[in-house]
Amino acid sequence: MTAGTGSAPVVMRSTGRAPGRWGGVLRVVEHLWTWYRRNWRATVVSSVLQPLLFLLAFGVGFGSLVAGTGSAQAATGGVDYLVWLAPALLAVSAVQSAAFESTYPVLSGFKWQRVYHAMTASPISPAQVALGHLVWVALKTAGSGAVYVVVIALFGGVTSVGIVGSLLAAVLTGAAMASLVTAFSATVENEGAAFNALFRFVVIPMTLFSGTFFPVDRLPEWVQPVAFVSPLWHGTELARAAALDRWQPLAALGHLAYLCALLALGIALATRFFTRRLTR
Repeated sequence: MTAGTGSAPVVMRSTGRAPGRWGGVLRVVEHLWTWYRRNWRATVVSSVLQPLLFLLAFGVGFGSLVAGTGSAQAATGGVDYLVWLAPALLAVSAVQSAAFESTYPVLSGFKWQRVYHAMTASPISPAQVALGHLVWVALKTAGSGAVYVVVIALFGGVTSVGIVGSLLAAVLTGAAMASLVTAFSATVENEGAAFNALFRFVVIPMTLFSGTFFPVDRLPEWVQPVAFVSPLWHGTELARAAALDRWQPLAALGHLAYLCALLALGIALATRFFTRRLTR
């Protein structure tokens, strides 16, 4: 069998063996990596440039206005606003990127390009397709997050190696978000109009009211419980604790357990809905 679009086709030889459980997942990741390697320019704005603009607008621009004020120093615990904001923006970038990667691309795999149907016509199972997508989102989030860490460092927003822990927390938060959104996307049958509501009423409010730009305790008391449900708040708290070395063991374990529980729930739902849709 030949594949490829250039003048010299690539010869793909079958091994004669069905891939194992993780072999099928890696095949899906390989497909997504191949596509991304050829089309990465289309995602630069959302994965790198957008969080950079957030950093310039809020960390550098707004941060210069609040720097040195008593209220700002009290809110950030005495550190510069840029340093306090940077790990939160890392988590925001992961969540926004994960949400986008798990909406229209997933629907396209089912409805428009139908690549998921092609994959499951082989020995790859629907559950492996779902897991492969989630693994790819986590890897892509880690890659773009690493680039963002370098940018943050250039602007003076990194003060310790704890930012590596912030990156790991951001990847976990993005993976938890991706698993839930992927499960939801697997149930969408129309042209994706529901995704507009998802971004407008879930992702954007989550970005604004999860302690990203100001502490949650500055919100009205009746809003605070809503923020505590947000996976982004838990990810932000972990990311800040790592970057600023402000660990509270019980709180950190609680945040970690919450994100892992969401990830496990999302994986269970995603694999179930992929199987149901691709085998009917």
